[in-house]
Amino acid sequence: MLLTGIILAILAALLHVYIFWMESIAWESPAARKTFGIGSEQEAAVTKPLAFNQGFYNLFLAIAALLGAVLLMAGNTAVGATLLLTGVGSMTAAALVLLLSSPTLRGAALKQGTLPFLAVIATVIGLVAS
Repeated sequence: MLLTGIILAILAALLHVYIFWMESIAWESPAARKTFGIGSEQEAAVTKPLAFNQGFYNLFLAIAALLGAVLLMAGNTAVGATLLLTGVGSMTAAALVLLLSSPTLRGAALKQGTLPFLAVIATVIGLVAS
C-alpha cells in the first residue's frame, strides 16, 4: 500500500507542477484563461501577479511530495514520509478550502484534491502496516 501512496503522490505532484505552469507561466494564454474562468485579457493581466504567486505555492508542494517519494523509496522512512505527507496533505487541505469557500468551483477542487487525498490515505495505511 505504501507503493500505491508513493505513486499517487507522484501523480498529484505532477498535476501540481502543471497547475504551476498554468498559473505562473501561461496565465494569460487562452487555455489557462478558459481553465480558470478568466473572461478577458484585461482580467488576466490584473490577476497575473496573484496567479504567479499561487503557482509557486503549487510548485513548492509538488517538490515536497516528490522529494518525500524519492526519500521513501530510498529507505529514509521518517523524513520521506514527513515530506510526502506534508506535500499531499497541504494539497488536500487547499482543495478543501477551495471547495468550502467557492462551491461553484467544486469540479476544480475535486480535480486538484482527489489524487493527494488518496495518496494520504494509501501512505498512512502503508506506513501503519509496515
